[in-house]
Amino acid sequence: MAGVSREYVKDTEEDWRLDKWFKVHFPGLSYGRLSKILRKGEVRVDGKRVKANFRLEAGMEIRLPPLGKEERIANRKPKQKNPVSDEDAALMRSMVIYQDDSVIVLNKIPGLAVQGGTNTKRHVDGMLDALTGDKKDRPKLVHRIDKDTSGVLVLARTGAAAKKLTESFKHRNTNKIYWALVKGRPPQADGVINAPLDKEPGAGGERMMVSDAGKRAVTDFKIIDSAAGEATWMAFRPVTGRTHQIRVHATVLETPIVGDGKYGAKEAFIDGPISRKLHLHARSLEINHPDGGVLSVSATLPHHMLESWDLFGFDPEYSENPFEEIDDV
Repeated sequence: MAGVSREYVKDTEEDWRLDKWFKVHFPGLSYGRLSKILRKGEVRVDGKRVKANFRLEAGMEIRLPPLGKEERIANRKPKQKNPVSDEDAALMRSMVIYQDDSVIVLNKIPGLAVQGGTNTKRHVDGMLDALTGDKKDRPKLVHRIDKDTSGVLVLARTGAAAKKLTESFKHRNTNKIYWALVKGRPPQADGVINAPLDKEPGAGGERMMVSDAGKRAVTDFKIIDSAAGEATWMAFRPVTGRTHQIRVHATVLETPIVGDGKYGAKEAFIDGPISRKLHLHARSLEINHPDGGVLSVSATLPHHMLESWDLFGFDPEYSENPFEEIDDV
């Protein structure tokens, strides 16, 4: 079909309904028109016919029929953006740990959502105008991390950079390492967790569970240090990218991440002066730079994790690749 185009679902669009995706990308396309082209099979997701309520996954290919300019433009005035406050602009600038003409990398603080949602008004996406700088367009999200997880978050400064970075995340051409403090000590020093994940029924997509009927989920892990078996500093490297993957996989080892009451319940907390915040941090990332070469960045631990590291005598300056032996095989 002449004029057919293809777009890919971004990490930030994971679990969106297809009709929501169209509403964002083609705000002038009526629901009736969308329903018609879906019925006729003119829209395909990964080559298959789908319905408007189909849930998308990052990296999926959406084949689009020719759509006019008027369907890409909303038939109503766009909502007026709220300006970024001086306080929020300062916060965004304080989180920048790397910047060039194509990429910005943040060390996201824990407790700050990447995108908005129900009852979430303050988030990274809503404050990106603070980082526009000398560019015409605001930076773009190309992946996400959980609200309570801290650490490396990559932004694209141009459309071309966004496309290349999104492709790298889609094809898992990345090396992401997370640090976590878990309660107890796993039975083995290193290994691979291979436990498929599915959405927990009745949880509205807010909780995941291990299920043979779920999607493939694989995580490498290794112990870096331990405090008499009471708590263990672990490195996790997700091979796949499922929602809450590391948090659920930590419970597979029967060592929940400290502060993760959602998956570890009361077993996720340690008595004493240990913070009750989630102890999970996106420590480092290696990814192909959109302008060539490799972008390698690391983020320092947030304050509450630094306090825990100090209490247990762990070295927050540790910089070795804990998975180097695996990579050399």
